[in-house]
Amino acid sequence: ATLLAWLITLVLASVIAVPLGLLLGSIRPLRLVTGPLIEFLRPLPTVALIPLATLVLGSGAQTKIALATFASVWPILFNTVYAISEIDRQVLDTARAFRTPRSRLVYAVVLPSIAPFVLTGIRLSAAIGLIVLVSTEFLTGTSVGVGQFVYHWGSGSLRMDIVLAGTIFTGLAGYLVNTALLGAQRRWLGWAATGGAV
Repeated sequence: ATLLAWLITLVLASVIAVPLGLLLGSIRPLRLVTGPLIEFLRPLPTVALIPLATLVLGSGAQTKIALATFASVWPILFNTVYAISEIDRQVLDTARAFRTPRSRLVYAVVLPSIAPFVLTGIRLSAAIGLIVLVSTEFLTGTSVGVGQFVYHWGSGSLRMDIVLAGTIFTGLAGYLVNTALLGAQRRWLGWAATGGAV
């Protein structure tokens, strides 16, 4: 249950943050207008929002997914906005000089240029999302998952060996996902080696 919610969280956070980051990074007035709101929402402690989210959304999977998505959006969003500002202007100007259509410019120049930054944001968000999911499961006491498993064995029968096993499982899952994302980033988005044979 936790791993499925984690996957949904990462997909939702990416679908929300990447297009929003493209907009904010490309349209400076929009970034300036929304900046105060984003800077207000970003540092809100997600765990402190659990009682409110439970009241509004109930105690099912939707609560933990919504909270984890909220917490996971920020690293992807900020990495995307930063990546837009780091695109080589000469590359963009060259593409425009060849009258490249705007849609092709986005797919052929912008997205490949920002992809390493976005994937780094997703890696950061994966850890944050997992922490929020397990914390929500633990604190609500009603949602299934690793957090509820740890809570059950830690408070009822005081089986700390099982609690430790649940914790190690969570850490191992996080490590494996991060390793897979890092491997994908190096394989498909890494810089080509220089000075070697072609």
